[in-house]
Amino acid sequence: MIKVHDLTKHFGAKRAVDGISFAVERGEVLGFLGPNGAGKSTTMRMITGFIAPTSGSVTIGGFDMLENPIPAKKLVGYLPENAPAYTDMTVHGFLNFAAEIRGLRGDAKARAVHRAVEMCFLDSVLHQSVDTLSKGYRHRTCFAQSIIHDPDILVLDEPTDGLDPNQKHEVRQLIRKMGEKKAIIFSTHILEEVDAACSRAIIIDRGKIVANGTPSELRRKSEWAGAVTLRLNGVAPDTAREKLNRLRSTKKVTTESNGAHLIVTVFPRTAGDGDLTREVIAATNGWQIEELRTEDGRLDDVFRSITMPDTRN
Repeated sequence: MIKVHDLTKHFGAKRAVDGISFAVERGEVLGFLGPNGAGKSTTMRMITGFIAPTSGSVTIGGFDMLENPIPAKKLVGYLPENAPAYTDMTVHGFLNFAAEIRGLRGDAKARAVHRAVEMCFLDSVLHQSVDTLSKGYRHRTCFAQSIIHDPDILVLDEPTDGLDPNQKHEVRQLIRKMGEKKAIIFSTHILEEVDAACSRAIIIDRGKIVANGTPSELRRKSEWAGAVTLRLNGVAPDTAREKLNRLRSTKKVTTESNGAHLIVTVFPRTAGDGDLTREVIAATNGWQIEELRTEDGRLDDVFRSITMPDTRN
């Protein structure tokens, strides 16, 4: 549904997007992650035809965005950064306007507006002017215009920005449900949204894709993937570190006192190494273990390791 090939964008001497390629199929929700200034919003603006690329191509539902922009854009719903809207309109007036410019008339328009209002929980502010809305309701209003024509493709730039925790949960659930039948790409700074709504995620840094995979695949890149954490009684920190550091699969051992307990984490030499758990269980036979768990890996750890200035190549 979305095919991006070798996309670049220059602003003067600055290369904001540098040779990006990826695809999004129907039934897929792609999370687009990266630090500020990485090129996320610029990429999304090119995907939607809002700005033209310096080079490369974007194909939407089989239509080239530069050569056939009208049929391509008909397939897309777009929530831009900062959720722009006409502030002198009421919410109802703005959504009617959005439906009309999407070609909807009469009963079809009324049904589309009603459906968007229900999905985005806008009934209580329907007749307020946009300039009187809170940031959260303004964001939901702009989200509603992006889905008003029931598009096959959604491009959402920070769709939960400004929402409270309950509203964030509602929007994530809505994205996940719509993602069963649509192709969706959305940018976010909130790593928990990757688990909550995404079937796949891309991390972009300095205009380039630096990671691409399912949430579980990305977590396996974390040094925490396959790490073993124990909560112990009656074991000295030095004793735990000395014995567990000798294991063949151990990379390092950390200890932390927690009241009467000792928290020990054993990190594997190879992320996701399943042998480490078996080795730890054998080595700690006879110790008083309150808890033992194998870690899945942490997305925030992967994100930092890829994008922090002191760790990038």
